[in-house]
Amino acid sequence: LETTTEMDLLALAVYIVTFLTGLPSNVLALYAFSLKVRLKPLPIDILLINLTVSDLIFLLFLPFKMAEAFYDQQWVLPNFLCSLSAFIFFSTIYISTLFLTAVSVDRYLGVAYPFTYKKKRHPLYVIMVCIFIWIFSSAHCSIVYITEHFRPENASDNYSLCYDDFTEEQLAILLPVRIELCVVLFFIPLIISAFCYLNFIHILNTLANINHKKKQRAIGLALGTLLVFILCFLPYNITHIVGYIHRKSPKWRRFVLLLSTFNACLDPIIFYFSSSAFQETFKKFFFIQCNCLVDLLLTFKGKMISTWSSNSSALVHSVGTHIEYTY
Repeated sequence: LETTTEMDLLALAVYIVTFLTGLPSNVLALYAFSLKVRLKPLPIDILLINLTVSDLIFLLFLPFKMAEAFYDQQWVLPNFLCSLSAFIFFSTIYISTLFLTAVSVDRYLGVAYPFTYKKKRHPLYVIMVCIFIWIFSSAHCSIVYITEHFRPENASDNYSLCYDDFTEEQLAILLPVRIELCVVLFFIPLIISAFCYLNFIHILNTLANINHKKKQRAIGLALGTLLVFILCFLPYNITHIVGYIHRKSPKWRRFVLLLSTFNACLDPIIFYFSSSAFQETFKKFFFIQCNCLVDLLLTFKGKMISTWSSNSSALVHSVGTHIEYTY
């Protein structure tokens, strides 16, 4: 992209599309998983609920990024919202990676050690894992607040950059932490997820009593998760390595950050392959919307026919009266 304005327009478009597609699908997913957990709280559903909540928090704070892109990356909102929105933006990226990894481990253990895992799994254990993921990721991403604390006071409080254009002192703190983030919160989870899903698919293919649809859903789940890791998170984490080597953030970092926002849109695809409850809820919702659309069209058609008939009758009556008056 040649100019900053073009990049800002692209960012604004990506944020709007992500918000409009991600919000309703994640709300629908949260509703489906909540109903299922009330009936029977399984580890996979608890993990997916937390992943959905993480996506919804990200989406609810996305309008702040829209405002930033609209004003050419100038932060015109209150200063405390800068650190808060940046913290939410980056922490939810790593929260998502850890929950996606936890889902892969749950799937793998379920097929590799079905009887042992079924006996020992308990909702309380999964809840403890979820609490750990939220605290662990949030603590690591608190570097946002530390970095902003070391930012010199800007001459203008109304038009300043938010979490960008770092000083040498800030980069000395930030760059090593970014390396730790990409290793601990991305590459290790990526390796674990790849191991779990490759073995998961291999074990399923050796089982003759698993029907074809379930195998397809399992493969879709694995590919969808790895797609999110590679498409949404890998380029962003590579910028950490490049930035550490060159001692500054690469210019294309802003572009790959846009890819990470698609995570909120792609996660519902993983939900679809992971949970039959979400599939049923999605089908019911789609069926209801189709029925509402058909009813709306039929009602509109009926009103148009009624209006046309009334106008035709009035016209015939008017013509008849005119003819009678003339003759």
